[in-house]
Amino acid sequence: MKKVLIIQNKRIGDVLISSILANNFKKRFPDSEIHFMAYDFTTGVLINNPNIDKIIPIKEKELKKLPNLFKKIKEVRNEKYDIILDPYSKFQSRIICKFSNAKITVGNNSRKKLGNLGYYTNPVTLLKEKTHIAGKAIEDRIQLLKQIDGFNTFDYEPKIYISEAEKSEKLIPTNNFKKTVVLGVLGSTPQKSMPYEYVAALSDFISENFDVNILFNYAPNQKSEALKIYEICKNKEHIIFEFNAPTIRDFIKIMNEADVLVSNEGGSVHIAKALNKPTYTIFSPYVNKDFWASFEDGKFHKSIHLLEKLPNLYKEFSHEERKEIEKNPHELYKKLTPEMIIPELSEFLKNNL
Repeated sequence: MKKVLIIQNKRIGDVLISSILANNFKKRFPDSEIHFMAYDFTTGVLINNPNIDKIIPIKEKELKKLPNLFKKIKEVRNEKYDIILDPYSKFQSRIICKFSNAKITVGNNSRKKLGNLGYYTNPVTLLKEKTHIAGKAIEDRIQLLKQIDGFNTFDYEPKIYISEAEKSEKLIPTNNFKKTVVLGVLGSTPQKSMPYEYVAALSDFISENFDVNILFNYAPNQKSEALKIYEICKNKEHIIFEFNAPTIRDFIKIMNEADVLVSNEGGSVHIAKALNKPTYTIFSPYVNKDFWASFEDGKFHKSIHLLEKLPNLYKEFSHEERKEIEKNPHELYKKLTPEMIIPELSEFLKNNL
């Protein structure tokens, strides 16, 4: 029996796509024992996954304190893992791998700033470009599995497992029988958030042209900012602003109940795809679409990026200017106007509602 640890100390979308490591490993080696270490605020996407035997929640800020890191290294050593897979390769996870005593440690060797000081027995140089419809982020995880003997075929699709009790819950607060469009009004960070007036324009377009409920999706700590968007919407009668989704698991249940997601790129998009829901994704100008755009067929899963509309745009900027854009892309985001988005969004909604 192989005992495996997966470490993914990053955000919700990263954790969900890294769960394919567990899914593939358990399918190939059914008697293996698989543990998954992730930040505590992300573990909701792992609950009920039959391919994960133990979820190890960690606190992001606490792990960065050396005494806590040393304690975690000791705990990992005591588990006597055979294999550790470290897709993101942050400093803390590299140190854990280096001193884990695991027989095989596999991680990303592309993070040159951290150096390669023997953190992994099997360092992996990731692909420069995507070669699969799953997108580069998922392909990068599969590259880690290719370091383990016995893998010939792979399942690229992340999955979320919902219990029958969860499926029976009705969390969308409406008494009508209209379909529900979940509208992600804010990104996970300000850099991934569209201008508020643009989001309001998209909401108004949907409400004027489709007989649906529009559920504003935002994190609990984003409510005041989401309210600013709601207040400038012209058509509020079809908007559901107040809803109960304080945890990732609650959002998963709501998304499973809903019909379509239209959102800034982020964890909600990966969740919707794992639930086999149609998605229309709006990418921030600084995000590499090929990295995160997964399973896009132009109909069921579709997205838009500014560079598709203005392909020569970045040629206008120097290297230094591009770095500044990555830090603060709001001015560039303004170029991705509702007039660019709405024709494609309209076609998408017609196909999926």
